[in-house]
Amino acid sequence: MANAASGMAVNDDCKLKFLELKAKRTHRFIVYKIDEKLKQVIVEKVGEPALSYDDFTASLPGNECRYAIYDFDFVTEENCQKSKIFFIAWSPDIARVRSKMLYASSKDRFKRELDGIQVELQATDPTEMGIDVIRGRAN
Repeated sequence: MANAASGMAVNDDCKLKFLELKAKRTHRFIVYKIDEKLKQVIVEKVGEPALSYDDFTASLPGNECRYAIYDFDFVTEENCQKSKIFFIAWSPDIARVRSKMLYASSKDRFKRELDGIQVELQATDPTEMGIDVIRGRAN
């Protein structure tokens, strides 16, 4: 089902990989991109559970928009091991205007397909999604 506003469908693989991350913890992160020719959101890259947050940020292109999911593990002040699923809308300032508009108009519908997102972040440069920001938003 394509969305009338953006015309973007969501590839089934997007939901499948997200469920694997959420339920089985088989991925640390997922990077999604909009394939303009196919008019749908597809999985671009999946990160192994052992990969770090730096590996994740390095997998986002510096000049193009992406959606990303990151499974952040942390320890609370009460010393409990927890994790939060972050949805990051990556829209660098130097990305094409058309691309930024496309990602912005498709975001809410895409996010609704992924049930279980706990924190949403919008980032236009790497400092807006640094590990300190993630830690701060996780608590």
